[in-house]
Amino acid sequence: MHSAVLLIEFGSIILALGLLGRFAARFSFSPIPLYLLAGLAFGEGGLLPLGASEEFVATGAEIGVILLLLMLGLEYTASDLVSNLKSHYPSGLVDCALNALPGAAMALLLGWGPVAAVVLAGVTWISSSGVIAKVLNDLGRVGNRETPVILSVLVLEDLAMAVYLPIVTALVAGVGLAAGSLTLAVALGVAGLVLFAAVRYGRVISRFVSSDDPEKLLLVVLGLTILIAGVAQQLQVSAAVGAFLVGIALSGEAAEGAHTLLSPLRDLFAAIFFVFFGLHTDPASIPPVILPALALAVVTAATKIATGYWAARRAGISVKGRWRTGGALVARGEFSIVIAGLAVTAGIEPSLGPLATAYVLLLVVLGPLTARYTEPLALWWSGRRASREDVVGPQPKTRAQEPVGD
Repeated sequence: MHSAVLLIEFGSIILALGLLGRFAARFSFSPIPLYLLAGLAFGEGGLLPLGASEEFVATGAEIGVILLLLMLGLEYTASDLVSNLKSHYPSGLVDCALNALPGAAMALLLGWGPVAAVVLAGVTWISSSGVIAKVLNDLGRVGNRETPVILSVLVLEDLAMAVYLPIVTALVAGVGLAAGSLTLAVALGVAGLVLFAAVRYGRVISRFVSSDDPEKLLLVVLGLTILIAGVAQQLQVSAAVGAFLVGIALSGEAAEGAHTLLSPLRDLFAAIFFVFFGLHTDPASIPPVILPALALAVVTAATKIATGYWAARRAGISVKGRWRTGGALVARGEFSIVIAGLAVTAGIEPSLGPLATAYVLLLVVLGPLTARYTEPLALWWSGRRASREDVVGPQPKTRAQEPVGD
């Protein structure tokens, strides 16, 4: 009987997610907010709480995080990561300073303490690579001059996760300074070792994994990833970081084949992960934190636009491209939920999960809009100011205004 209820509940979740995904695709927006809302509906305090399938969904959610990070690692080679780190690290530092500090400040203002401040800093810092990649494709901007700048910022954020996630994992687990330092040292050592092996022996590793049989390639890559993620977690290093490093180590045909085979599995289990996060958030807990979430969304949307503008200007991109870069980086999504999920699971701060959910819901909807409209709005405002100066005369300036170009 329990098995039948499990199948009914889990089948209903998958069917609902499929219908929600089709609805989102019809109107060309990210399905992530709908998946979160589905979790809220099925979870504690929701319309139809689940019982039998919750443990199964929790396991699926862990696999979802692992696959998200694995697929992200498959997008980059170790040499690409090293090159981006050398060329664009100033943009990464500006990105961290402008977007992590508002989250940390909000947590401290709400009296949640330093651990919650570190967690909320990560929630507001990291953009959604998945949502941004889809938006760039939908808007036909993949070949634009500013797109490499956008990708460089995202790559640096992903690299930073290899350091940040072990720190957060140690903090939410309540380990001491010595144990936390050891965890970080292990994480950095493993990351450095994997990057070294990927640069020097990437072809050897890829040949070992590669297979002409899709079934064997799928099983080897998936089994290796979950094994490494489990070992990493056992060493108090984030399982997500372990999966990310496996993706970096693979290249060539092995990476391309794994990407093709694993994409459907990633989409399935990632959707389950977002539902699982919603399951652990009581809808009644969101209204009390909606104002802080809205304030954070407004502030960090502006700081992301400023980050993108600065990074594109540093790369010599024209004014239009700078605004497009900033607008494209606004969306938050999977990483923000992953980070908040660590704190929610550890019971750090009851209101942090609802705040993160509301925050991501706001920016995952706002992000595609800023990507599309930040540039025309900025140019309209510049034109309006120019027209006003034609009427009333030029206004004093503190610096020379740059010409607008394509």
